Amino acid sequence: MSTSLGVIIKRLLIIFAVAGIGFAVMLAFSYDIIKIDWVSFMELQPSYGTQEEPLPVPARSIPIEGPAYVAGAGAPANPVPADETSIARGHQIFQTTCLMCHGDEGKGNGPISAFLIKKKPANLTSDLIQNKDDGTLFLTISNGSASGYMPAMNENLSVRERWDVVNYLRTLRVVGQ
Repeated sequence: MSTSLGVIIKRLLIIFAVAGIGFAVMLAFSYDIIKIDWVSFMELQPSYGTQEEPLPVPARSIPIEGPAYVAGAGAPANPVPADETSIARGHQIFQTTCLMCHGDEGKGNGPISAFLIKKKPANLTSDLIQNKDDGTLFLTISNGSASGYMPAMNENLSVRERWDVVNYLRTLRVVGQ
């Protein structure tokens, strides 16, 4: 009986040793001690940050909400009347997307403007901005500034929302002066 008990103990030790080695290998992979780059890992795929290199609009395509403007035809005309509803919506959108840089009154003194060293945000109450037509303001909001300091908002705001912001910007002249 002692021989069979010795055989059983040896077999149990071998089984536990194999299971322990297997468990150690699994732990090594799960704690990234041994790294294997699988194709399915998200970190290996190309990615873009928010508003980083926005993709161009496909040729001959029209956005779901309709054409915002025709390229090469100049600044579009404002199709949204500057009524109380549009201005209120524009104010709410401005508070959400523009306030951080341009400030509550649009003077370019928002909370993060102190950290923008190369170029400060535009003073939206100034004559330089207020003398531009609605279409030019719309294109600047849509495509960003030519210098690249203001990001394009065409992916964040619908066409109607951008026109509402333009209508709200017109009220800043009264507040600022």
